[in-house]
Amino acid sequence: MMLMYQSHASACTGIRLKAEDGTIVHARTLEFAVDLQSDVIMVPRGYSRIGTTPDGKKGLAWKSKYASLGANGVELPYIFDGLNEKGLAVGTFYFPGTVGYMPYKPADAGKTIAPWEVGSWILENFATVKEVKANVGEVVVPDVVLKAWGFAPPVHYVVHDASGKSIVLEYVDGKLNIHDNPLGVMSNSPTFDWHMTNLRNYINILHTNLPPLQLEGVKLRPLGQGSGMLGLPGDFTPPSRFVRAVAFSQSLLPSKTGEEAVLQAFHLLNNFDIPKGAARDEKKDEHGNILADYTTWTSANDLKRKRFYFRTYDNSQIRMVDLMKMNLDSKEIIKIPMKGEEVIEELTP
Repeated sequence: MMLMYQSHASACTGIRLKAEDGTIVHARTLEFAVDLQSDVIMVPRGYSRIGTTPDGKKGLAWKSKYASLGANGVELPYIFDGLNEKGLAVGTFYFPGTVGYMPYKPADAGKTIAPWEVGSWILENFATVKEVKANVGEVVVPDVVLKAWGFAPPVHYVVHDASGKSIVLEYVDGKLNIHDNPLGVMSNSPTFDWHMTNLRNYINILHTNLPPLQLEGVKLRPLGQGSGMLGLPGDFTPPSRFVRAVAFSQSLLPSKTGEEAVLQAFHLLNNFDIPKGAARDEKKDEHGNILADYTTWTSANDLKRKRFYFRTYDNSQIRMVDLMKMNLDSKEIIKIPMKGEEVIEELTP
C-alpha cells in the first residue's frame, strides 16, 4: 500500500479561468491509485496549529488568521486543495522524482512545517499572492515522513488570488523556487520552468481551423473541425497534460459570470479524466494489485464568491460548499463528506 501511494500519484492537472465579471476560478483534477478518503473541511479563524518536524520536535506554531475551505486526504486536518475567505487558493500537486526539500537542523524546529501542511499554512495566514511571495521563504519545509504513508510526500504547489495573480512554489535541490505563473496552469514533474520551455514545441497549435493547402494544383482541405489543434499531445504524461491545459484554457470562449466559468472549468477538465485502468503499471504489486491512477475527484474554487465545487469518480454530480455561509469562528474543524453514488434519473415516458 505504501508503494502504491508513493509511486502512483502523478497525473493531476490544474487551470485558472477568468470571467468577465472579474471572477477568478482555480480548478484541478486529483489522480491517485487508491481512494484518498477525502472530505471537504472548513478550518475556522483562530484555529491553533503546530507544524510537524522530522525529529518529532514541535514545529512552527500559528493560529489561523483566515478561515479556509477545501478538500483534504487520509483524514488529515489540512487542505490539499481549497481557498480562504480572502479569495486566495492553493493546490497541492504531486512532484515525484524532482522534489528536493530543504535541509533541517533541530534549531530550525520553531519555523518548520511538513510538506502536507504548507497549503493550509498559506491559506490560514495570507490574503494575496504578493503576501505569500514575501513570507513563504521564512518557513523551513524539509523531508517529513507522513505516518499514514511511511514516506515524505513529494509535492509542489500552485497559488492563485482573487486578482488573478498566480505563482508556483517548488522545493528543488534543497531550495525554494518561486515561479510566476501567468497562464495559471499546473501539472507534475519535471519543474515548472521546464514545462514553460516545453510549450515552445507547440507554438504551431491554434484554436482556429487551418486554411486549405495548395500543392501542385491539388487543394488539401482539413478533414474537419479542430485542424488547428492537430499535433496536440493526448497522453496522460505531465508534459502532455500541461500543454493541453494551456491550449484549452487559452482557447475557451469568455464566460460572463463566475458560475459560467466554474461550469467551463469542469467541461475543460473532462479532457483530463482518467478512467480506472487506462494509466497503469505493466506489473501488479507484491499484493497482486493493479496500480492504476484514476481521477478520484475534480474541484473548482470560485475566488470571488468563496465557493468550493467538486465531483468524484463515483458521483459526477457537481456539489458545492459556500464558505461565507458557514460559521467562520467555529471552535472546531467542520467536515463535509465527499462520498456519494451516481444517481441516474430515468426519463422514460
